[in-house]
Amino acid sequence: MGKFKLTIVLAIFILILAACGSSDDTSGETEATEPEVSETETAETEEATEPTTVEITDAHGTVTVPVNPKNVVALDNRTFETLEDWGIELAAVPKPLMLADSSYVADENVQDVGMHREPNLEIIAAADPELVIVGQRFSGYYEDIKKLVPNAAVIDLNVDVETSDPGDKLVNGFKDTTIALGQIFDKNEEAEQLVADLDQAIEDAKAAYNGSDTIMSVIVSGGDIGFSAPNTGRVFGPLYDIFEWTPALEVEDTSTDHQGDEISVEAIAQSNPDWIFVLDRDAPISGIAADEKVPAQDVIDNSPALQNTTAVSEGQIVYAPIDTYINESIQTFTELFTNIADTLAE
Repeated sequence: MGKFKLTIVLAIFILILAACGSSDDTSGETEATEPEVSETETAETEEATEPTTVEITDAHGTVTVPVNPKNVVALDNRTFETLEDWGIELAAVPKPLMLADSSYVADENVQDVGMHREPNLEIIAAADPELVIVGQRFSGYYEDIKKLVPNAAVIDLNVDVETSDPGDKLVNGFKDTTIALGQIFDKNEEAEQLVADLDQAIEDAKAAYNGSDTIMSVIVSGGDIGFSAPNTGRVFGPLYDIFEWTPALEVEDTSTDHQGDEISVEAIAQSNPDWIFVLDRDAPISGIAADEKVPAQDVIDNSPALQNTTAVSEGQIVYAPIDTYINESIQTFTELFTNIADTLAE
């Protein structure tokens, strides 16, 4: 009996081992046959969940805009440099409002809408765009463009910021425009970096100003010197508010005139500014013949009335980037603020 029992126990033990082995084999087969998800399928799934449109708040309300649209027309000169830096292809632009070395100007496939004074809006219709970016000098054509391209998203980025503060309007305008472009063209990180760079340049320029030096800002056009008044003047006006500059001169009834307000050079000299900030209007405009342009620096240097001012005698002059008048991008103003910060800190 002892041998018989031992035989039975061994048989049962062998059966148990066989069952375990079979279970392990089945488990292995199950793991081996589980379907694998390829990287391509994962990418396609992620792309399928990405938004195809974005809601943009512009000067007229909320507009649904396709993400990464095709056949884009850009007319807002605050956007040209940003779009070019991001490698965005454009179907049409106002080439006379752009720098001669812009890739858009050189590209024959990019159609020319012309100057804002007499634009060829039919070019926009012919481009059959999915998106038209209006703004700045072209804002007045918003309704005309919408009628021409009823199937396109048309956005006017001249959003009226709810503040009477000219500095806030300028800065927030740059930020809102840049963030909107980042959402439309899937360049959110790049847009955030541009905004961060602007904020840093503002902080640096604020820190560099001693709070007491007097500032005079001017626009040079056609060899004449115009006054860019605090708060209202072209380019420099809002900066008095942003940086809390002390103006060397304040006059009544100032404007945003593109050539500055008329004021005698003698009046500028009598105010004896510690610093002069200069915008050269003619330099970047392709419609002005080269032999008719007088560089702003030559005008300032050759003005007898200004030679005895503190600003000129001590070389305390800051020139805006040469393309500022027509390239009013966030990059341009970041560069301007950085120049101001570096010069004031010397």
